Amino acid sequence: MVRIASTTAVASLLVTQCLLVTARDSNVKEVVVEGTTFALNGDNVSYRFHVDNSTGDLVSDHFGGSVTGAIPMEAMGEVNGWVGEQGRVRREFPDQGRGDFRIPAIRVRQSEGYTVSDLQYQSYSVVHGKPALPGLPATMGTEDDVTTLLIHLHDNYSAVSAELSYSIFPRYDAIVRSANVTNKGKGNITIETLASMSVDFPYENLDMISLRGDWAREAHRERRKVEYGTQSFGSSTGYSSHLHNPFLALVDPSTTESQGEAWGFSLIYSGSFSVEVEKGSQGLTRALLGFNPSQLSWPLGPGETLTSPECVAVYSKDGIGGVSRSLHRLYRNHLIKSKFATKNRPVLLNSWEGLSFDYNQSTIQNLAQESADLGTKLFVLDDGWFGDKYPRTSDTAGLGDWVPNPRRFPHGLRSAVNSITNLKVANSSTNMRFGIWVEPEMVNPNSSLYHEHPDWALHAGSYPRTERRNQLVLNLALLEVQDFIISSVSDILKSAKISYVKWDNNRGIHEMPSPATEHAYQLGLYRVFNNLTTQFPDVLWEGCASGGGRFDAGVLQFFPQIWTSDDTDAVERISIQLGTSLAYPPSAMGAHLSTVPNQQTGRTVPISFRAHVAMMGGSFGLELDPATVPKEDKAALPGLIALAERVNPIVLTGDMYRLRLPEDSSWPAALFVSEEGKKAVLFAFQTRPNVNHALPWVRLQGLEPQALYRVDQNGTYSGATLMNIGLQFTFDSDYGSRVVFLERQ
Repeated sequence: MVRIASTTAVASLLVTQCLLVTARDSNVKEVVVEGTTFALNGDNVSYRFHVDNSTGDLVSDHFGGSVTGAIPMEAMGEVNGWVGEQGRVRREFPDQGRGDFRIPAIRVRQSEGYTVSDLQYQSYSVVHGKPALPGLPATMGTEDDVTTLLIHLHDNYSAVSAELSYSIFPRYDAIVRSANVTNKGKGNITIETLASMSVDFPYENLDMISLRGDWAREAHRERRKVEYGTQSFGSSTGYSSHLHNPFLALVDPSTTESQGEAWGFSLIYSGSFSVEVEKGSQGLTRALLGFNPSQLSWPLGPGETLTSPECVAVYSKDGIGGVSRSLHRLYRNHLIKSKFATKNRPVLLNSWEGLSFDYNQSTIQNLAQESADLGTKLFVLDDGWFGDKYPRTSDTAGLGDWVPNPRRFPHGLRSAVNSITNLKVANSSTNMRFGIWVEPEMVNPNSSLYHEHPDWALHAGSYPRTERRNQLVLNLALLEVQDFIISSVSDILKSAKISYVKWDNNRGIHEMPSPATEHAYQLGLYRVFNNLTTQFPDVLWEGCASGGGRFDAGVLQFFPQIWTSDDTDAVERISIQLGTSLAYPPSAMGAHLSTVPNQQTGRTVPISFRAHVAMMGGSFGLELDPATVPKEDKAALPGLIALAERVNPIVLTGDMYRLRLPEDSSWPAALFVSEEGKKAVLFAFQTRPNVNHALPWVRLQGLEPQALYRVDQNGTYSGATLMNIGLQFTFDSDYGSRVVFLERQ
């Protein structure tokens, strides 16, 4: 770490200092400080702000394409009316109570009760590399990857200090920001609002894009015009939620998937959050991402600090797809800690849709044998394996009692696991691996744990404890609850040869003893995740929350993959997976081929279509009982599994291009181009019949125009031809699909 000293007197810093910090390339100045003007520069982005030396306030200058040298002064008309100068400038960390009537990034309730703040610039420091955040997931990098600028602020009237951390990842055109607030006074204060990222854009028209949904229909893209006033979304469920995802994009109205300016913001947090976009009376647009104020009210005693989660901000001149690819690369390389981040994933079979709760050791063994015969390499035992006094034979009992059900497994879990892991996988030299389902954050009232520790469940005094799915939420803000979960899961993993864990969460948080409990819960959850994934680094962990109810960057720090949705209908999954890919790498998506008619929609589509959609996720698997699969479909499964294994390395590490969206076309398509650009795989679908009509061409992206590409050994074409003319396909049915390989010659 290198810390650059600086004075604390704003007036003395007018133009007396000039600092150029170069961490990666002598031609790229990642952090530039000239007096009290600051710049962060990536390969294609500049982020600039300065100190207003008359007020000590931080004022934004630019966030967008690369700029150098002086920036023209922003013009301001005559200041008249109720909105003063502070409400007409672009601010980096807007507080409340001194004339800026727009939404604040920070609101502090002082010990006297008022919420006025005046945080002024004091100094800066620079770190080569990137400091970790206490108790929170965060991006990572060495001094060759990232440089961090720390801005120190202080309120002389209340003795409250703040530090803004700006980390620039030049290769990804990404700025990562977080904030911490410290009480340096003698009285207690309360942090009511704290945004991780606050950006003020100049006067221009913008659209905002978000991801909305609910259980079994996650990640539906919502695009709307930014109007005057405030448009907001977020989660108050206690988790990031199916309802809204902690991702925002702001784009020019003309921006498309592949062209135009786009800014993406992704919050690295798994709890309740807030995203607010306000076009103020002067036409400037402010975007804030951070804690949900209704579930914060964080008390700070003297000397205590609250740190916000990180928010990643990415700029692209290549449309929304450019934002997505930058986030994907950053998260694969500098967020996910697991050794499986870009490692080939074993094709798995999960027992849930095939057997639900209806099984014993014999039926599980038979299902595992069928799986091995098909060529799957990982068998996952889902819900129902545990509970002694309160056996888990339905969702009404057993959660919290993490011991094998002695009736289902009379010889214990180890015996069952050994029997399965001794199975030989067809067409492979490996044995079957074993995985298991857990839901450790929850408890059924019908359990020994609840009877012994009813106070461990979240509750608000004497108010009724609301059950969902017959269960309550354990209070992970309590250290003893955290330790219990760590011990329980550790005991399971030590008891048998288990190489995969599916960590589920099947309800939101209702009653809390205080708003601050929600963030304390997340800090406890991250402690649990960090402890277990560090203790068991060879286990492949998958997150799940009734599907995609907690598909966020905070979970990805610890779990390299997340179950994308409980809706396994392939047609629906195209929308869900492409929507999720706006912020998150396909490598992180769990996507499975399930039986038909589909359990969620009742739809029947060909097995190849179902498999091809699932192959677009990093973790391909089956959700079915092979014994009940039609003979023709069962015969096709080994070939589809082999195809998935061939596709997997490109999906895990390649760049994704969303060529056509399902909401815009009956022929959605996506292309994955390998990291070095030598190979690519195209997924093309038809979702409606096309009778007696011409067929569209699929124009590819991300290829080298002058290079030649062999297309499935059926022809060789230049990259320019494939991108400017494309490929054309015929389909035999309304649900038709193609997987096409390209190789650069």
